[in-house]
Amino acid sequence: MLRALSHPDRRMFVVACRNAPKAAGELAELSSLSLATVSEHLKVLRTSGLLVLDKQGRNWFYRTNPEVLDAVMEELRRLQSGSSPA
Repeated sequence: MLRALSHPDRRMFVVACRNAPKAAGELAELSSLSLATVSEHLKVLRTSGLLVLDKQGRNWFYRTNPEVLDAVMEELRRLQSGSSPA
């Protein structure tokens, strides 16, 4: 998960998809990266489970998976506090 979130554009994509699903082209417009590079970053985020790809009609949209994001945040809080995993 941390590797998936290590790139600033990937973090931006997760945030951008948090409130409303976005198409790959919409996400590419937020970045200075090429569409091919954005697609590779989106693949990393999908593989990690941070983004989910949904089909709506003939189009595909990315959305943030809040359960996975919450789990990452909880683990980071545990690391910060020095407590053991549950």
